[in-house]
Amino acid sequence: MSMHPQPVVPGSAIGIIPNPMSGRDIRRLIAQASVFPNTEKASMVLRIIRAAGALGVERVLMSTDKFGIAAGVLREMERLKNAARTQHVRWPEVEFLTLEHATETASDTTRYTERIATECAAAVVLLGGDGTMRAAAPALGDTPMLALSTGTNNAFPIMIEATVGGMAAGLVATGRAPAPACRSKLLHVAVTRTDGTTIRELALVDVCVNSLSDIGARALWKPDTLRELYCTFAEPHAIGLSSIAGQVLPTSRTAPDGVGVTLDPDGVRVLAPIAPGLLEPVGVGRVYPLLPNVPNIVATQTKSLRGTIALDGEREVEFGPNDHVTVTLTHDGPYVIDVPATLAHPSQPHVASQEMATAGRS
Repeated sequence: MSMHPQPVVPGSAIGIIPNPMSGRDIRRLIAQASVFPNTEKASMVLRIIRAAGALGVERVLMSTDKFGIAAGVLREMERLKNAARTQHVRWPEVEFLTLEHATETASDTTRYTERIATECAAAVVLLGGDGTMRAAAPALGDTPMLALSTGTNNAFPIMIEATVGGMAAGLVATGRAPAPACRSKLLHVAVTRTDGTTIRELALVDVCVNSLSDIGARALWKPDTLRELYCTFAEPHAIGLSSIAGQVLPTSRTAPDGVGVTLDPDGVRVLAPIAPGLLEPVGVGRVYPLLPNVPNIVATQTKSLRGTIALDGEREVEFGPNDHVTVTLTHDGPYVIDVPATLAHPSQPHVASQEMATAGRS
């Protein structure tokens, strides 16, 4: 006996934003990072929509793009609706959103997120890498996000089957499982120039101060250029720069503190997977807990160096020897849906499954 789809919950809605540019950066040339095709992203979106519909979600808001993801979703959804074996599937109403003056850059992710979050979506599902999630974070407000990995060095989004992710988003959107109660951690970066102007940026996973003087190809992969590393969390099994901290001071996503690391070529050497297939020995000097709400002054400036600041693995801000740079850990990040915890919640579908199991034993 199979469980029937859940009743539609009027007004329930989720948003879906796949980044068509994720999974394509230079690390495919200097390491063995895989290319994540947009056809697979379209397939993932379809599985999310189908799972959310089965859980009773009434409406889906989805971003559009010029790379064929939205078009592929629409085309395949119409085909499945007319196919004999899938005519019984309940599809939610899908509304494809557009932006005026789209730029095909990270700002599109921010604008789509803000629009979806303000149009009553109970959860926003994002497909991309750490950079995608960072672009979305400021626009979410109180709307929780579900971060699915389709990028390169992904420490923040999770690798999980899209169907299961759609189930979790559906449970939250329909009220069958609670929304996340605690915000994630953030790193706030402030760069004050000699003229008094201040550039402010944020990162979800890590901030890396390095000696490269220009943004260039953005990605970091040469250990001898790294100077200081600040992490919101550090998992030993992660890929990317946060894996360095994860080797020496593992810190969970839910721990109140973060991790600070001073990189030193003459320090203790750790072998870190800084990109897929790229393990490099990195010299580690000082390692310390990063306390919340305490500005950390970047010490590299005292050596009269120029450099750049990488946010979640990508160089974004240049600084000079007379600039004042601080990094501060806070707890004002986005609400993030914990997929295993959400699916483990005693919601109606689980109760139905337990009843069927009991009936089978009687």
